Amino acid sequence: MKEIKINIFEHVGSDAAVSSEDGDSLYNRIVKGLEENDVKVILDFNNINLITSTFLNAAVGQLYGKYDSYFLKKHLGVKNLNKEDLELLKKVVERAKEYFKDRKKMDNSIKEILEDE
Repeated sequence: MKEIKINIFEHVGSDAAVSSEDGDSLYNRIVKGLEENDVKVILDFNNINLITSTFLNAAVGQLYGKYDSYFLKKHLGVKNLNKEDLELLKKVVERAKEYFKDRKKMDNSIKEILEDE
């Protein structure tokens, strides 16, 4: 299997991966890589000192709306991610799986909560 490595530091242009815009841009780059045959996309977080869930939701979370968990487990990897940031990524992935499992129900629940305020 061919590997495509995406250096997050180079992609965002700093040591902070925080904005949803950068996350969306990375998402598009990941999708482009995943659309090639027999490829594993590796996200390299070397030199990244700050990561937010906003960035990870945009970059990785929304992948679960396009691909199933099995496919992503096989074709997407991460490296150079410290323990705390890896835990954050796991939370983002779990929330994304839950959301995309029944998107309509989740959207309705969110809408109801917002209307009650």
